[in-house]
Amino acid sequence: MSAERLSVLVTGGAGFIGSAVCRYLLATGRYRVTNVDALTYSGNLSSLRDVGSDPYYRFVRADIRDSEAMADLLREEKIARVMHLAAESHVDRSIDGPAVFLETNVVGTFRLLDAALAHWRSLAAEERASFRFHHVSTDEVFGDLPFDGGVFTEETPYAPSSPYSASKAASDHFVRAWGETYGLPVVLSNCSNNYGPFHFPEKLVPLTILNALEGRPLPVYGRGENVRDWLFVEDHARALEAVMMRGRAGESYNIGGRAERTNLQVVEAICDLLDARRPLLDRRGRRELISFVADRPGHDRRYAIDPAKIEGELGWRAAESFETGLAKTVDWYLANDWWWRPIREGYAGERLGVSA
Repeated sequence: MSAERLSVLVTGGAGFIGSAVCRYLLATGRYRVTNVDALTYSGNLSSLRDVGSDPYYRFVRADIRDSEAMADLLREEKIARVMHLAAESHVDRSIDGPAVFLETNVVGTFRLLDAALAHWRSLAAEERASFRFHHVSTDEVFGDLPFDGGVFTEETPYAPSSPYSASKAASDHFVRAWGETYGLPVVLSNCSNNYGPFHFPEKLVPLTILNALEGRPLPVYGRGENVRDWLFVEDHARALEAVMMRGRAGESYNIGGRAERTNLQVVEAICDLLDARRPLLDRRGRRELISFVADRPGHDRRYAIDPAKIEGELGWRAAESFETGLAKTVDWYLANDWWWRPIREGYAGERLGVSA
């Protein structure tokens, strides 16, 4: 394998965002990618079907809490960059069972940090200087915003509302502590709600697409007034590469799509796209399938990201608008039932896993 390719360890690379990162990094021709994933319920190697035979790609099934396995991988693959995406990430699941979120998101990050620190200390001076540990986090660590104003910046105080966001906030703090205390070159990013191809069918966008496609009820929390900033996953993958390669050590970067929408607007947009592409047999408009259900506990009102820092420092911009990105997403699900149907058949699609 070419020594010119930079060796990157991607944790959680069989997940939604992680698989997009693996596909993107390999497509650039600049990286050798080692993907480590425990393959829990949302990890899916079929999302990596197109890169599975790439000679610059390696998959290892392992848990980030396994310190010895992580140390071995870092050494064997001569890792120059760590992109840490492995996490439990579903708010509803964190409410029902928070313990696994503590184990994966906090303990797992701690053990990965320790392995990365030992690896970094073993490197030659030049390699130590260029090494980065990139921790990928969420805007949910900031809590929520009023409906009538304000945005999250890199200086916004943390105020997590759910067990999920609390576990991610804790992991962010551990990453910063390893940078401050031990000098590990860390960089962080906090993103808004992602959507796009290969999204596990319990989240708002894919769940709505598939339920609407089948003419099933479309549950929306409360009155659908909660607002999220939406980011197309392939735009996010490009942003993560920019942060990994050009982000300043010790800094954090907020990544958003400048595309705020209420949950109801998202669901209605999906209905309209499917009505145009695949009308129901009875010719009903899919908006008639929308129903409002009791809100979940601690449901944040609004998230809004200010991406000015990454736009100004690293030159990244979201290429997709919400309209173009959502149309691409709907078209992908219509064309790729080979991917989602096996998941759908083994999964309770009515679960209100909207996570938005």
